[in-house]
Amino acid sequence: MTALARPTHGRMIGGVCASLAHRFGTSATKMRMIFVVSCLLPGPQFLLYIALWVLLPSEDKVRRAW
Repeated sequence: MTALARPTHGRMIGGVCASLAHRFGTSATKMRMIFVVSCLLPGPQFLLYIALWVLLPSEDKVRRAW
């Protein structure tokens, strides 16, 4: 597993799904579909997505820190 950071390439909106897909070793498309299907269920999915978008650092910032 790798560090959790939003990628600079291959992201659609905020890069949260692409980041989670990279972290757990699955495709970004599959992770996006899981998110869309989960939005049909009751819960704070949109709030969680926005919180991760704000809290996760961008990949280029993580590279500069190392």
